[in-house]
Amino acid sequence: MRYKGTSITAVCLGVILALAHTTFAATPSKPNIVLILADDLGYGDLGCYGATKIKTPNMDRLAAEGLRFTRGYAPSSTCTPSRFSLLTGEYAWRQKDRKNGILDGDAPLCLEPGRLTLPAMLHKAGYQTGIVGKWHLGLGDGQTPVDFNKEIKPGPIEAGFDYCYIIPATVDRVPNVWIENHKVVGLDPADPITVSYVTNISEEPTGLERPDLLKQKADKQHSGTIINGISRIGFMKGGKAARFKDEELAPTVVNQSVKFIEQHQDAPFFLEAALFEPHVPRVAGKPFIGTSDCGIRGDVIEQIDWETGEIMKALKRLNLETNTLVILSSDNGAILFDGYFDHSVEDLNGHQPTGGLRGWKYLVFEGGCRVPLIARWPEQIKPRVTDQMFNLVDLLATFAGMTGQKISKAIAPDSLDLSAVLLETTTKQLRENTVLHGISDTLALRLGDWKFIPANTNAKAGGMGKGANATDTRFAANHITKPMLFNLANDPGEQTNLLSKYPDKVAELQQRLAEIKK
Repeated sequence: MRYKGTSITAVCLGVILALAHTTFAATPSKPNIVLILADDLGYGDLGCYGATKIKTPNMDRLAAEGLRFTRGYAPSSTCTPSRFSLLTGEYAWRQKDRKNGILDGDAPLCLEPGRLTLPAMLHKAGYQTGIVGKWHLGLGDGQTPVDFNKEIKPGPIEAGFDYCYIIPATVDRVPNVWIENHKVVGLDPADPITVSYVTNISEEPTGLERPDLLKQKADKQHSGTIINGISRIGFMKGGKAARFKDEELAPTVVNQSVKFIEQHQDAPFFLEAALFEPHVPRVAGKPFIGTSDCGIRGDVIEQIDWETGEIMKALKRLNLETNTLVILSSDNGAILFDGYFDHSVEDLNGHQPTGGLRGWKYLVFEGGCRVPLIARWPEQIKPRVTDQMFNLVDLLATFAGMTGQKISKAIAPDSLDLSAVLLETTTKQLRENTVLHGISDTLALRLGDWKFIPANTNAKAGGMGKGANATDTRFAANHITKPMLFNLANDPGEQTNLLSKYPDKVAELQQRLAEIKK
């Protein structure tokens, strides 16, 4: 039998093929993933989170076109442990001290080579993986001192990345060089690099000896070798041709990130663009000097916005933005004074870096751990604001869920698959609680709207690296003489300690925290 010259068999086959096409089209394809991770960016530093003194149109556009979290958390209020947790799916405070503190530039790798990290997991799923910018998870095996004049490994490549273009630690720590894969970029063999965090091995002046040479005055910890007019933590000799200029860091991150995207545009890729701002020393490129209404810290945040915009332009130019998941966040909360006298406090001009939340970087109060968190994926994510709790430790399991992989709790014990939150296939709160970590192993537990902080009378500048002052007021607030209990629904600024009013709730949260620690 025929229908208008076509056999029933052919019609049925056409219907089957059409249904198959519809089913395939409705199934999310593996997105490219770009993680833009700022350094010390506060919850209130973006326009979409309430800032009016700093202009952030590109990041605000990400939020308007994607998912903006109001309960996004960094695992720690300091950089190294947050980055460890992000890549492993495990809270860093479960580990030994070297994974808990802020690493120096010559510290050994704190990720076990061969461990299934976030980039290693995505590589197994067919992704090309790369990191550009800040690393700060150590280099070398710890058996011998890192030799920056030879092949430098293990490092990001051995931790699961296919490609890296990084600086070893923070901008304020030596050595101030770029490393591509296993080698320092632009190193002159006739001018070898030597690094020490104990002894001044250089004949070059230090910030303590020649403060008149400094662009920014600094405290004692940050007054080591002067490089590019800025004194750093530690001492460095040699490698002059390879030393970066602070003003060129932002365009270098953009150029190398765009280069990676261009090279891998034909296959799924994962890029971590690890920005340096607004971490100290704060140095803005010429186009951004004086552009904000709150001094140098505001200027470098506007520089972050430019970097974000340039990466987004590249995705659009290459027709990749529709099926690219862009995550924007920060490794911990904001800080004003952090070793350099750059007038960030004096020039605040009414801006609230923490959005009115209590505390700063290093502390377990909300201002130290709650961070901007935005996810944009036009193909799958509907624009909206959510109060779902999301910790950056969840990225590993979430990306695994999105790419069809199963990750056991033995591998990533603290990571939850929250892909249903991103795709809005659930309205249920999937993360019931989160543990927050500060300097000196200070911990806090958020359970729903409740926040519990145990007493910690031993708190000091532990884990700050060599040269830190244990009495520094930046860390003093972690010296907690009695437990604290807050209801964040009624008291987001953590001003009223409900310890005596709700003893049963204190006991409940104390027990839950103990169970999680076990």
